[in-house]
Amino acid sequence: MDPETSYQKTLEYLYSFVDYSLSRGLRNMAEKFNLDRMRRFLEFLGNPERAYPIIHVAGTKGKGSVCALCASALEAAGYRVGLYTSPHLQDYAERIQINRAPIPHTDLVDLVNEIRPFLDQGTEMTTFEITTALALLYFAKQKATAVVLEVGLGGRLDATNVVQPNVTVITSISYDHTQVLGETLAEIAAEKGGIIKSEVPVVIAPQKEEAGLTLEKIAARLNAPVIQVGKDYHFVSVENSLEGQSIRVWNSRQSSAEAVALQIPLLGEHQLENTATAYAALRTANDHSLPLSIGSIQEGFRTVNWPGRFEILQRDPPLVIDAAHNRDSARRLMQALEAYFKGWAIVLVFGASEDKDIAGMLAELLQGVDEVIFTRSYHPRAIEPDALIALVQEHGKPARTVPAVEDALDAALQTAGRDKLVLVTGSIFIAAGARHSWYNRGAQDSL
Repeated sequence: MDPETSYQKTLEYLYSFVDYSLSRGLRNMAEKFNLDRMRRFLEFLGNPERAYPIIHVAGTKGKGSVCALCASALEAAGYRVGLYTSPHLQDYAERIQINRAPIPHTDLVDLVNEIRPFLDQGTEMTTFEITTALALLYFAKQKATAVVLEVGLGGRLDATNVVQPNVTVITSISYDHTQVLGETLAEIAAEKGGIIKSEVPVVIAPQKEEAGLTLEKIAARLNAPVIQVGKDYHFVSVENSLEGQSIRVWNSRQSSAEAVALQIPLLGEHQLENTATAYAALRTANDHSLPLSIGSIQEGFRTVNWPGRFEILQRDPPLVIDAAHNRDSARRLMQALEAYFKGWAIVLVFGASEDKDIAGMLAELLQGVDEVIFTRSYHPRAIEPDALIALVQEHGKPARTVPAVEDALDAALQTAGRDKLVLVTGSIFIAAGARHSWYNRGAQDSL
């Protein structure tokens, strides 16, 4: 069997297990999780998660960006860095990386073959739990010297929460997966804060009061030192353009005159908060078994790559894709468009998973767009485009449906011509589909 066929067969095997990310019945999902089976599995594998220091990151928004920034800085400092994120943009192997290189398909096949004796004897393990274990095992085999681990969903019952990190990080919390995590910010924060460990420092991004107080109570109960961005670390924007942004960050023991200058290629005001949070996490890690210089942080941040997040695929006329997937993310996306592309008329390509706050997202997006093309990704939880038409009637914006993402992108570009901006958003799956279609057509990145 050729390597790529083996890889596809391996993915089919992984997806043959329970995969709640593909399920439409998420409401009772939390009842199905039990970290004991994950601990037993890792014990069978020799507890690979104990082989390296870990930065563990949870949150609603920005956790992927913070993970990418931290990993890039650690790599610049000379570490062999394991990075685990989800979901992927194009290829499942992207979830498991060493120094930003996805696991080779042949290595993933070999790892799955190695663990099959455990799985084939009968298990309730989920696809995400198995993938998490594969990542932790791969990092140990690759002799990673630092690992950055992104929570999949929530935190308290997430498969990644079996690790003992050196630093935990909670990025901005807002409403998402409410049917699983809770209806209030306090309930959601309690789930996210479930990754906080006894006496392990936790870096907390700026939060709404309800979420922030919940996290502080959890940390106090566990005697976990709290480092708060906005209180213990401060930041200010210096300059931004389509080339990137510059930011100055300083801690409460310093004056603003002593601030560290940082540059990032990531766009949008929200990325300033993510950058300050990642910086605080790395400075905290510096004191907890992951030493690195400020120069390494500066170099890593300057060269970070995190596609699909306010990514400009074309400048003239503009084509922007973004993985915004809740109301707050949509609001921030529109603020970024106003900052970078003020005055442009916008054609929106939108699709989302049915469990999202679609009405809330559209309420933010439709204020600034001229017309909408509804589409759907390949994902089983994607809502049918026809079901979205009624949601835009009250906004008085023209809307139509084009079911396939690649066709929707073509239709939007044709409609926009040379005079309008095309925005593709609604979920990471929609952003990924448009990105894949764009590069598959052989278009050259105009950046």
